[in-house]
Amino acid sequence: MAKRDYYETLGVAKGASADEIKKGYRKKAKELHPDRNADNPDAEAKFKEANEAYEVLKDADKKAAYDRYGHAAFEGGMGGGGGRPGGGYGGGRGDFSSAFSDVFDDLFGDFMGGQQRGGGGRRAARGSDLRYNLKITLEEAFSGQQKTINVPTAVTCGSCDGSGAEGGAEPTSCPTCSGMGKVRAQQGFFTVERTCPTCSGLGQIVKNPCKGCKGAGRVEKDRSLSVNIPAGVETGTRIRLSGEGEVGMHGGPSGDLYIFIDVAQHELFERDGANLFCRVPVAMSTAALGGSIEVPTIDGGRGRVQIPAGSQSGRQMRLRGKGMPPLRGGSTGDMFIELAVETPVNLTSRQKELLREFEDMSENNNPESSSFFSTVKGFWDSMKG
Repeated sequence: MAKRDYYETLGVAKGASADEIKKGYRKKAKELHPDRNADNPDAEAKFKEANEAYEVLKDADKKAAYDRYGHAAFEGGMGGGGGRPGGGYGGGRGDFSSAFSDVFDDLFGDFMGGQQRGGGGRRAARGSDLRYNLKITLEEAFSGQQKTINVPTAVTCGSCDGSGAEGGAEPTSCPTCSGMGKVRAQQGFFTVERTCPTCSGLGQIVKNPCKGCKGAGRVEKDRSLSVNIPAGVETGTRIRLSGEGEVGMHGGPSGDLYIFIDVAQHELFERDGANLFCRVPVAMSTAALGGSIEVPTIDGGRGRVQIPAGSQSGRQMRLRGKGMPPLRGGSTGDMFIELAVETPVNLTSRQKELLREFEDMSENNNPESSSFFSTVKGFWDSMKG
């Protein structure tokens, strides 16, 4: 059976550029890979066919010979020695390892940590980010605070200055991967590249580890930090301190520290965004006759509120600008006073006598009660009907 045209095999036009050829091969390799086509017995043969086409077209000399002579360029020695016994350019199906490794990073780079092949050298790992939960009072959230916190974290080892080697000695190249940080293994007809198990991808090893950090280059230690808490923070506010997290392995950069704010509940005030609410008990006589009461404010001051005559429980009065300050622009919140009319207890005989006398005289003084019981009477009458 005649061989298919190499350009047709890769799905590219004749005269395609090197990038177009590579993209064509990548697409075919993903599409025809045997692992994705377990139920297709022809997939492996087509996969090898695509590999053979790419092995020829990726090489400028082989491509030129193929463009001129076609498949005959690789049959019977035409074109000179190409690296296999018998002349030519290797004929047959070509060297799959060579072809596939050219696009290995493109196909699987994300699964290998995004590192380029052949990088080599010592790769210092970035330190981990840390989270610290900080509980503050509502007063501290109102005014803002400078607080000192103790954070348990990993810091650079002072004995080896982060190198991980005793006495600060320089690490040596990993003998397993020859400093590449990765090793290759042949699995069937393709090559797999993995992180070196000896050096964990660093490319170098420490022969004489530091006794203080056991070769890690860092040690665990509590660290004191000063944190600026801005006015207006709420529960859930996150403050980021760049570079204050764990120090990286083997001298790598430090991570970040994230401070999560938790504002404690207050015994007097309830917060809703920038507004504050305060429930204030009011004597029944004051609610009925009207008057004024003194209320606390979050800044430690006092405010005076006028109670209109006939005020009921649940009525709210506003004190503008007495709420929480804005965290990110906007205006200061308000404070709302909610009245809780209090029923007197522990009455003397004279007080009871006066209340009964008042009750006998208050036929039209309770409009809400009159309205409610009128509605109830209508409900009962409708049920009888």
